[in-house]
Amino acid sequence: MPAANDIRKGQVIKFNGEPHLVMETQHRTPGNLRAFVQVKMRNLRYGKALDQRFASTDTIEVMPTDRRTLEFSYADRGAYSFMDPESFEQIDLTETQLGDVKNYLAAGGKVDVLFVNDRPLSVDLPSTVELKIVESADGVKGDTASNVQKPARLETGLVVQVPLFIKEGEVIRVSTLDGSYLGRV
Repeated sequence: MPAANDIRKGQVIKFNGEPHLVMETQHRTPGNLRAFVQVKMRNLRYGKALDQRFASTDTIEVMPTDRRTLEFSYADRGAYSFMDPESFEQIDLTETQLGDVKNYLAAGGKVDVLFVNDRPLSVDLPSTVELKIVESADGVKGDTASNVQKPARLETGLVVQVPLFIKEGEVIRVSTLDGSYLGRV
């Protein structure tokens, strides 16, 4: 097992029996004290982030990981099905495993899934997705003050603020970081 000094960003380590994704590491040597490694990590099962301090000589178990690009197929009663385009294997994830990612999943959309010990644990979206508007109020003629926006419901159920000229049935580009409108497709 590697020492705490060898931990790098992006690795998955076992801490308190749970898989944690390392988001940030800092090696510190304060004044006349012993060196330590400050690690910011996120529990992959529950999504909770925490800071942990390890002595630089501590040994830490690094778990084997695999990233695969999967294609979203359909959602049914809280279960979301993905297909591996290479092996055509079907993989199901729950709503709790997906979290807010479910608001950006459209049929045929591709996502990166992190597997630890051949179990899917987290889903990474692309920075933008293209979604269709299914419900939007009409803009009022003459209401042309700068940057006037209206709510629009997308095919996934997500509601975003869009400019007045956007109509039902149009496909728009949405940021997955903050859920904001970026433009028409």
